[in-house]
Amino acid sequence: MTMRSVALAIQARSMVIQNVMDHTGHSRHEFDAHDIEALAEAERRFRELTSEGYVAAVRTVEGESSRVFAFDPTAKETLFFRRLRGG
Repeated sequence: MTMRSVALAIQARSMVIQNVMDHTGHSRHEFDAHDIEALAEAERRFRELTSEGYVAAVRTVEGESSRVFAFDPTAKETLFFRRLRGG
């Protein structure tokens, strides 16, 4: 294994995704979980979206989703979607 491939593998493990299902289809926000500024921005995005009525869910190891109510910096992927409203 080359140094470059090791570096890419380490970087891939630290990349975190926030997927937002929105009017554009979806927006994907990737950030490095070891970057303090990127982590703060991700937490800000989490708070903003959930305060706007988005539901947040993280993927479990089984491939299922579990609703979350607080930002989890260890989650590899968080999905945000609007609550369905009857009318």
